[in-house]
Amino acid sequence: MATHKLLGISGSLRKGSHNTLLLAEAARLFGDAEYTEADLNLPLYNGDDEEADGVPAAVDALAQQIADADAVLISTPEYNKGPSGVLKNALDWVSRSEIKPWGGKPVAVMSAAAGRAGGERAQMVLRGFMVPFRPVILQGPEIHLAASYEAFDEHGQLTGEMYIKELTALMDGLRAQIKV
Repeated sequence: MATHKLLGISGSLRKGSHNTLLLAEAARLFGDAEYTEADLNLPLYNGDDEEADGVPAAVDALAQQIADADAVLISTPEYNKGPSGVLKNALDWVSRSEIKPWGGKPVAVMSAAAGRAGGERAQMVLRGFMVPFRPVILQGPEIHLAASYEAFDEHGQLTGEMYIKELTALMDGLRAQIKV
């Protein structure tokens, strides 16, 4: 059986981001897969810039990564009760690419945040943002990693049994959605 290709999209650009760590853990728990992390260091979307210069090459590269992946993992922090601007900007830019990568794509959504809700509101809003793209978003189990600053050991691995069990179940569900 061929190795699956997973693309991780973290809504945080921060070095040592808990969302980026959560994606790496999801990929590890998924098992045998080629895992790539997307680069969301993109210019802010501006229709005038798009009209003058077209879609940036970095955006088309991201859209191609999504298209080439067998499945996509998205993890978002919660900023002011929603996903990060970085993530929303990337989604807006990808929607402008001629590459339309999301249709039917299996996607697992998760969140990590310092608060006790673990980014639940951000994840709910993110799911709404994804509706126009028509991916196949897994409905559960939902991963809302609360108090994320306490959730990883010195090697970046999750420490809570409940989170490991639920994330493993989410990855099993994602694997089942991948078309062979």
